[in-house]
Amino acid sequence: MKIFTKSVSVKTASRGLLSAMLASLLLVACETTSQTMAETKKPPHHTAEGYRNLHIEHPDKNFFDFLYMRFFSDVEWADHESRAAEITVKDLDIDLVNEPGTRNQVSWLGHSTFLIQKGGKNILTDPIFADRASPVPFAGPARYIKHVVDYDKLPDIDYVVISHNHYDHLDSETISRLGNTPMYLVPLGLKAWFVEQGILAERIREHDWWDRTKLDGVTIQAMPSQHWSARGLGDRHETLWASWYLDFGDRTLWFGGDTGYNPVQFKEIGAATGGVDLALIPIGGYAPRSFMKTYHVNPEEAIFIHQDIQATKSIGMHWGTFPLTAEGPIDPQIELMSKRKKHLLSDEEFSTMIVGETFEW
Repeated sequence: MKIFTKSVSVKTASRGLLSAMLASLLLVACETTSQTMAETKKPPHHTAEGYRNLHIEHPDKNFFDFLYMRFFSDVEWADHESRAAEITVKDLDIDLVNEPGTRNQVSWLGHSTFLIQKGGKNILTDPIFADRASPVPFAGPARYIKHVVDYDKLPDIDYVVISHNHYDHLDSETISRLGNTPMYLVPLGLKAWFVEQGILAERIREHDWWDRTKLDGVTIQAMPSQHWSARGLGDRHETLWASWYLDFGDRTLWFGGDTGYNPVQFKEIGAATGGVDLALIPIGGYAPRSFMKTYHVNPEEAIFIHQDIQATKSIGMHWGTFPLTAEGPIDPQIELMSKRKKHLLSDEEFSTMIVGETFEW
């Protein structure tokens, strides 16, 4: 499979209830319009203050706009807790994941957390073991489904890939629990945060878009996404966000992280990779579109990504776990089935998983 060097685009949006939003959604920082000669030599998604998206205009929305939309507008917000039973959940087959044999398998632990097992390697994506996607343990979006496994019983993790630093994708409790056993592959600017959590610097590898690392025969490469970053009120866009491409030699996988859609960057990913065998694509966190569209795809846009990156098979993620946006728990799955018919895709081409399910690919 080809390896590449380029640069492209990025994102921003909103998250859940009050506490988590306070830490994730902030006042919009002004983008500088003047550049020094040195700055012009940087990749176009780099700025003096951090990073930016290339294919969109930054929306003029902030935390207070979100609060107004959430509590004072006529947007209907689903009662996720009362509808939690819509989500099918099963206990992870811990024997299967600890003794995979020669199976190539992917297990969904909820939201954007997958355990990828291939060639004797165990890889986690955006692991969240906490009860809340929040900076504090007592408030913010609470997991409305059960944990499907005792995380201490998971096999030793070789690599962890992180798409960005929002609380539903990066959790300090989880990273402390994983400790220094895995190698962490993260976007630019996140190394310092991991060191603060007690992770050794040599266990962290930062990546710009299109940077790659080869580990024990697995090539792991950061690729563009259209998102944003922040963990507090004053660090918007200071760290990068990314999707990830994993090349095992005989199989390839793309992890979308969290992203909005544009018709440019995903076609570039597809052209650069020549297509991927399996894609993990977000389908939830999209409503209302008036607020979420720039930085979160809906199921139809997820299908566009599937087509643009030339995926053989895609699995929908980023839904059914935390009450982050207005759509109901099962709505992303229902909407995906509807749009799949519209675009003449089969279930084999783009499907969803049961939380706790292990899929052999």
